[in-house]
Amino acid sequence: MSAPLQAAIAAHRFGLGEADLAVVGDDPVAWLKRQIGPADAQGSGLPGVAEGLRAQADARRRLASSAASGASAADTPSPTAGRDELRELVQGDIRARLLTAVNTQRPFAERLAMFWANHFTVTTLKGSTRGLVGAFEREAIRPRIAGRFVDLLRASTMHPAMLRYLDNQNSAGPRSLIVQRIARRRAATDPLAPRLSGLNENLARELLELHTLGAAHAGGRYGPWGGYSQADVTALAALLTGWRGPGEAAPRPHFDPAWHEPGDKVILNQRYAEGPQAFDAVLTDLARHPSTARHIATKLARHFLADEPPPAMVARLTEVFLQSDGDLPALYAALIDSPEAWAPAALKLKTPEEFVVSSARLLRLGQGALGRAPDAGIGAMGQRLHAAPSPAGWPDRAEEWLGPEALWQRVEWASRVADRLGASIDARPLAQAALGPRLGAATRQQIDRAADPSQALALLLMSPEFQRR
Repeated sequence: MSAPLQAAIAAHRFGLGEADLAVVGDDPVAWLKRQIGPADAQGSGLPGVAEGLRAQADARRRLASSAASGASAADTPSPTAGRDELRELVQGDIRARLLTAVNTQRPFAERLAMFWANHFTVTTLKGSTRGLVGAFEREAIRPRIAGRFVDLLRASTMHPAMLRYLDNQNSAGPRSLIVQRIARRRAATDPLAPRLSGLNENLARELLELHTLGAAHAGGRYGPWGGYSQADVTALAALLTGWRGPGEAAPRPHFDPAWHEPGDKVILNQRYAEGPQAFDAVLTDLARHPSTARHIATKLARHFLADEPPPAMVARLTEVFLQSDGDLPALYAALIDSPEAWAPAALKLKTPEEFVVSSARLLRLGQGALGRAPDAGIGAMGQRLHAAPSPAGWPDRAEEWLGPEALWQRVEWASRVADRLGASIDARPLAQAALGPRLGAATRQQIDRAADPSQALALLLMSPEFQRR
């Protein structure tokens, strides 16, 4: 493979695109490996969990005060009234995420941060996590993308945003002290006795299915992948009871023994004694499980290479994960060193976020990348940042982003950008500098024959070479 083609693959498949492939240098592999490390900081002064929880509490107090003021129905505030501060916090988190990606000189590290933030999804679609998602990414994900998987798993699972998103802060063991206490109060016909929904399995289920073992597969060298049962989910949920506490007064999680289900729990044929120490023990075991290695290797290969990644490549990455005890830098190095990762064919379609970020990097927009919208128009293309539709995160297969409406939204976005900037940009040399040998003859001809500079730029942005990575 020629060095220019390898540089183009490094910049677009592993990175976020460049205006000039010269930044990659003569050794694209070394350029990528130098970027392995914690993700870039998103700037100073951004809110943490405590600020997000205070903003939530302030919004609730303002709404309650407005409702109690005796306003008429016509004057009753909407559900979002009094939440300006919280909305600004959420929008600020989105701006920080985008501008970091647009301006970073370590785009491979940024892609990894985006990958792990999607793997451990927390979303603002749930009211109790609004204002916390950006802090989750900054506190749990970005500092740990180049450590051990178990440390990333522990930090994401125990973060207040995750505990709230998957309802663990209100999960109580059926035989816990708090459930018995409330049951006695209700038996005494206490009208003020609170209600508890009991054991909540959301965190346990997603921890097994999405974050570690993955869904069941037929098997491989280490036997069947996945392989957990409903009994394992219930036992893990019981083990996780007691871990709660994120609130305005206590923004960090703590273990409350009154909520914890007593007794040993058996998960995947392993016994764990009751108490807070079981949390670290079970996460360590899950992180070292062969199914977890296979699940992470498959997702990483799918993200960077192909919707159906080569089995031999997945097998090598799985082995590296197991042999290194989940050392993520070793896993990334194995990914970069895989010959399959440098196949010339660009099989992955950029998500709307990747499309917008790579366009901004191509055009060197810097702080001007966002325009008037906090998310630079990404939401209009079907990907609301920090608002994935489910705990599974955003889909990572091309077919999910190839619908006619989705493609038309990309065309409209590219046309607006081209109308605004095209007059000052010559797309012909820009296409050659940014895409190098990946620029095909048909696309080059279309750009050359464009009616005006704006149309030429729009054609570049919507070209298959730029849309795919």
